[in-house]
Amino acid sequence: MVLFDMPKVIIANTLADGFVCFLTDNGDWSRAILDGALVSDEAEAEALLVIALKAEAENVVIDPYLIDVKIEDGLPCPLVYREYIRAYGPSVPLPS
Repeated sequence: MVLFDMPKVIIANTLADGFVCFLTDNGDWSRAILDGALVSDEAEAEALLVIALKAEAENVVIDPYLIDVKIEDGLPCPLVYREYIRAYGPSVPLPS
């Protein structure tokens, strides 16, 4: 049972290259959290998790799970800092 006090998205990593990805409304995977399907209740989450776990069984992604997000300025913002970094990139500038 998942508590739904805020929206959630499904995050995973692509098996082919390890990139972070998000499950979209149409069952595809996107590297952009903006494309991720926002779920707001347990029934929606269960339906998308079935899709995500099928993709994991087919070796498309690894370790799909729900993360909490809040909507800030129209953008989904993960609440856990680790997930924020996974969604939006490193917290420090990368050398050129």
